[in-house]
Amino acid sequence: MEIILSSFIFILGVCIGSFLNCVVYRIEQEKSFLVGRSFCPNCKHNLNWLDLVPIFSYLFLGGKCRYCKNKISIQYPIIEILTGILFVLIFLNSGFSFASSGVWVLGFGFWDFINLVFLFYVASVLVIIFLYDLKHYLIPDNVLFPAIIISILYKIFEFLNFYSFNILKLILHFKFQISNFAINYLLAVAIAFGFFFILWFASRGKWMGFGDVKLAILLGLVLGFPNILVALFLAFFFGAIIGVVLMGFNKKNMKSEIPFGPFLISGTFVAMLWGTEIINWYTSLFMF
Repeated sequence: MEIILSSFIFILGVCIGSFLNCVVYRIEQEKSFLVGRSFCPNCKHNLNWLDLVPIFSYLFLGGKCRYCKNKISIQYPIIEILTGILFVLIFLNSGFSFASSGVWVLGFGFWDFINLVFLFYVASVLVIIFLYDLKHYLIPDNVLFPAIIISILYKIFEFLNFYSFNILKLILHFKFQISNFAINYLLAVAIAFGFFFILWFASRGKWMGFGDVKLAILLGLVLGFPNILVALFLAFFFGAIIGVVLMGFNKKNMKSEIPFGPFLISGTFVAMLWGTEIINWYTSLFMF
């Protein structure tokens, strides 16, 4: 049963990944991704459903448009596959578990499902930002700002325990709830936003773009504390490695501009999936 569900989630992720490719292209062209049929970017011919089957259409068509024979970017199947894998990893870390008899265990309830949907949404937004920033050195506000607002609203719902209608219980536990919320999310936002704002302000935008400062707000809301520290550390670690590799191949030099958003998002995905394990491993190094 777990394999069946994971396969379904992968297919869902692949389909979402196909849509995310469309969103990125429509943002580039300053067009709405909510209306209009899909079309070939080269010949503008409308595509039918046989041309839009994720992964398989690319393979069946040999990576070329059916109508103008222009090459289709390898970006499309790569994003589809990676989004599918990402959705499966998020799903497997969400609390689903099955006994040997196939019976659903661990009490995965309605609000756990809502949390899973929220994480899928956040992952989709981050994939869009990753791809767009990688291509254009720019983080689109029309994707980032709605994600920040939705994340704030979702965290407020978490804070209020909106699944409970017991007002007395909410009042009695208000102090605990506000303390927990502040530590895990407000502190994470303050650390991430403050750190990148200082870098941006001190360098007048030369070290860090303001888009990364705004992105830090979303990452703090999603990860909380201390997972945000894992994401920040990994972002700079990944950035340093890729920077050295690019300079080694003479693709970049010390003065070259490299988008930092993709590294932030890569670190966020790792922290989202394995942040607790990484922190536990790191702290164990100092225990005697």
